[in-house]
Amino acid sequence: MKRMRSKTLLPALSTILLAGGAFAEDNLTKLGQFKTTGVTEFTTIAQDAPAANSIRNILRSIELPPGFTIDLYALVPDARHMAMAPQGTALFVGTKKEKVWVVMDRDGDNIGDEVKDFAPSLTFDIPNGVAFSDDGFLFIAERNRVMMYPAAEFFHESPDVVAVPIVPQGSLIPVEEESYNHTARVIKVGPDNKLYISLGQPFNVAPPEKLALYNETGIGGIIRMDRDGSNREVYTYGVRNSVGHDFNPANGELWWTDNQVDGMGDLIPPGELNRQTEMGQHFGHPWYGGGNVRTNEYRGQDVPVEVVMPVVEMDAHAADLGMSFYTGDMFPAKYHGGIFSAQHGSWNRTDPIGARVMFTGVNPDGSVGETMVFASGWLNKNGEYDGRPVDVAQMKDGSILVSDDFANAIYRITYAN
Repeated sequence: MKRMRSKTLLPALSTILLAGGAFAEDNLTKLGQFKTTGVTEFTTIAQDAPAANSIRNILRSIELPPGFTIDLYALVPDARHMAMAPQGTALFVGTKKEKVWVVMDRDGDNIGDEVKDFAPSLTFDIPNGVAFSDDGFLFIAERNRVMMYPAAEFFHESPDVVAVPIVPQGSLIPVEEESYNHTARVIKVGPDNKLYISLGQPFNVAPPEKLALYNETGIGGIIRMDRDGSNREVYTYGVRNSVGHDFNPANGELWWTDNQVDGMGDLIPPGELNRQTEMGQHFGHPWYGGGNVRTNEYRGQDVPVEVVMPVVEMDAHAADLGMSFYTGDMFPAKYHGGIFSAQHGSWNRTDPIGARVMFTGVNPDGSVGETMVFASGWLNKNGEYDGRPVDVAQMKDGSILVSDDFANAIYRITYAN
């Protein structure tokens, strides 16, 4: 199949986007009828670009516990949340732009050797959230739509794929609530075989006149629905902007990170790692800005809900994003059943902090253990970012992958005794 590099396709892609939504909807209709769209080209990303060597040089400065090694896995533009296909043949990578990427390791050397866009006949709108079900269905959560792609692990070899809008465009949130802020959705398939989707609220602190609507629709929370989009309900309340969640494989409980209120100073409020033990719990926003720190906007007011406080308070403004429970056996026993989470790094702090991977232990009874820095060094000695981790995913061999939307890369971390 003929392939072209990114720069070659930019004019054509611009023409497609200017044509408006009609083109995308027409192609979606064709795909639903198992018809071809006429799109034949992929955008491919060269893996031998000069940036690869520059990133490898930066990785020499990354600090890890003894026995661990970090390497470049693939060059992936705007790499955000990741989903490894069930049979391990392909990694799907979401972005905050208009692409979902597929990374292939065809020669089995644990380095991505082919990166191309998924379903190029479709137009995506902030397709940050990607998730697979165990039986091979890919779900992609966009700004205001959720799509399902059967057998994407194998059908991605064609530019035309089966595409099913389980939450049609404009139906995930009210259209009038669409925003440019806090639009990176995260989606996971829960142990109950339902979809869990985070819906960040668009304000720094949600105003009173929005609270009823947000409670009803799940904005500023996490919603749950069946895999066909039916039986939607609000599972979690009081979230500011969660961009990472996963389920404890030991007991099925939902854990998630939350980015907290800006503009309150360098040291407050803390970032959060939360443990949810039942449906309907409230985690404090907008009355709390993070941890037990009250927001200026609601200070002094009675809190009308029972609030569940975070199990871990992270450094303020470190921007805790993607997280994943570790279920592999490559790493030492202390990491088994714990959480690896990515800190994107601060933008609103006098002395920058973050840009690292954290580890939080989880005890056999489901309670939280110790939190520590696992991988650091992307924030260099000059206080500049050489990378900004976003998400953590596990490979079948027990190694972990870390995405980075600043360096446009994915890293692989391994352990050798």
